[in-house]
Amino acid sequence: MNSPKDPKDQNNLIFAVALSILVLMGWQYFFARPEIQHEQAKQEFNKQLDAQNKTTSSSGNPPNVANTPIASSPAAVPNAGQQAATPLSREEALKGSPRVTIDTPSLAGSIDLKGGRIDDLLLKKYRETVDPNSPIVTLLSPAGSPEPYFAEFGWVPQSGSQTKTPGSDTLWTLEKGTTLTPETPVTLAWDNGDGLVFRRTFSVDTNYMFKVVDEIENKTKADVTLLPYARVHRSGHPPSHVYSVLHEGLVGVSGEHGLIEETYANAVKEGVPKTFENVTGGWLGITDKYWAAALVPDQHEPYRAMYSALKAHDPNGKDAFQADYLRGALTIAPGMRKGVEGRLFAGAKQASLIDSYENALGILRFDRLIDWGWFYFITRPLFRLMEFINNIVHNFGVTILILTVLVKAAFYPLANKQYESMARMKKLQPEMQRIKEQYKDDAQRQQKEIFELYKKEKINPLAGCWPILLQIPVFFALYKVLFVTIDMRHAPFFGWIHDLSAPDPTSIFNLFGLLPFAAPAFLHIGIWPLIMGMTMWVQMQLNPPQPDPIQQQIFTWMPVIFTFMLASFPAGLVIYWAWSNTLSIAQQLRINKKNGAQIHLFDNLRRTFAPLLRLFGAGGDASK
Repeated sequence: MNSPKDPKDQNNLIFAVALSILVLMGWQYFFARPEIQHEQAKQEFNKQLDAQNKTTSSSGNPPNVANTPIASSPAAVPNAGQQAATPLSREEALKGSPRVTIDTPSLAGSIDLKGGRIDDLLLKKYRETVDPNSPIVTLLSPAGSPEPYFAEFGWVPQSGSQTKTPGSDTLWTLEKGTTLTPETPVTLAWDNGDGLVFRRTFSVDTNYMFKVVDEIENKTKADVTLLPYARVHRSGHPPSHVYSVLHEGLVGVSGEHGLIEETYANAVKEGVPKTFENVTGGWLGITDKYWAAALVPDQHEPYRAMYSALKAHDPNGKDAFQADYLRGALTIAPGMRKGVEGRLFAGAKQASLIDSYENALGILRFDRLIDWGWFYFITRPLFRLMEFINNIVHNFGVTILILTVLVKAAFYPLANKQYESMARMKKLQPEMQRIKEQYKDDAQRQQKEIFELYKKEKINPLAGCWPILLQIPVFFALYKVLFVTIDMRHAPFFGWIHDLSAPDPTSIFNLFGLLPFAAPAFLHIGIWPLIMGMTMWVQMQLNPPQPDPIQQQIFTWMPVIFTFMLASFPAGLVIYWAWSNTLSIAQQLRINKKNGAQIHLFDNLRRTFAPLLRLFGAGGDASK
């Protein structure tokens, strides 16, 4: 007859298991659940677009509400999107004004000559789904379309000045060039009729960086003073704003103020623009999970940065979001021609590309355009290592397997201590059981004797915790890499895994696609989660049976619970965990054998499957 288990040990075990389950349940709620909500939000968002028709048309200057002067500033940047009185499709909105074509290896689109905006951009290298025939990703869209999103550069007069400057309805003429390509810039021109000629020259590289030079030629007989500005404006929430694991919304680095992040919901809720005066260096814009539009002012000239949201005034209206900067006044003497230069990043958030822009253009902390999270100091190096490996093997799934081996190698000394301590403690189990029996009515003496036993045998009972604690940040960092970096988007593995950043698409409940129906989301258990669950179960079988039935039941059902919880995780992360479990099993078997500790795996397997063996006539005794 087994002696009663120490209540303290039992409570500690139950607490540890409960804590593990709580962590995974929290992860499921905050990280995995938004994956399911994303599609629901996207469908709801598209339904609402058709109902959002109550917008006002504008002519000349933007509506007065957008031109309200901002405290402590000499002028205000426009904060309105030119909306059509009736709803237009994106295609119809594009046909509403003359345009200059944009054609690069990475981008397709056009510049609107009415307003001189960049408001039509498609990302040639990316599609909406893994289907190669699915639509190309749309980034920017014109005002008047269902989802206005554009970038604009311009000039505003000083407060009280009557100088005519180009606005949203200004019709520019194409002065130089025909199509904007990396080799051929284009120049637009507009004469205000009062002696000022405005010119705007666009150039673009082969990726996603635009350069915009705004010039003014003063043909009058007096000085003219204007302030250059730039803004990124978006109307409506993007369909993926429900994520909790990454930031989406207004974002920037405003000089010494550091990283600024304002979610869509919070910006609308607060209703007060965030303004930073006399900023030098940095950038600002609007970011989604994989795409962004970010303004990059001159890194050596001061500017005012503003992040704002304008809540719709009618029940069916859309909220508007804007990131803009306003530079200091520029005075142009009679007969002179002066200008300013700015840049716009509009495209995919490729880590290596963003790093190259930061280094080549000297953009302050431009790498923070990607949300690397709290474990930035781990996530970035981890991604760089994965990128290096992938450049050799050209498969991110294989990269994850190799990275797991490297992580295990890095933690090998600590893991050895963990498993050696466990193996030696197993050898002490009979002696520890004797002490508990001998002092079962004296808990204090029992603990003292066990402590003396640990001291005599040079065993640290907490040694097994450190490797686990040290690997938790690595696990979080790897999840972050898989979730936020575009390099993982639609990255295939072998077989049925075509997107490592998405859950395993198979399900045991429809026999992995053999039955003609889709399993409910909560029953979506793919092949890789099953493999992970099996490796976790085998790993637990390396330990001796627990003398307490409750503990044994916990150990029996934990792999099942974890299998369900991890089913909605990205396939890349589940592959990592399954492979990590496999390596841990091999390492633990080796160390147990080295230390002469009993290997319980095969005894536990025989005990577990004894009823089946008897059923099929293979013999066996369930009591063994």
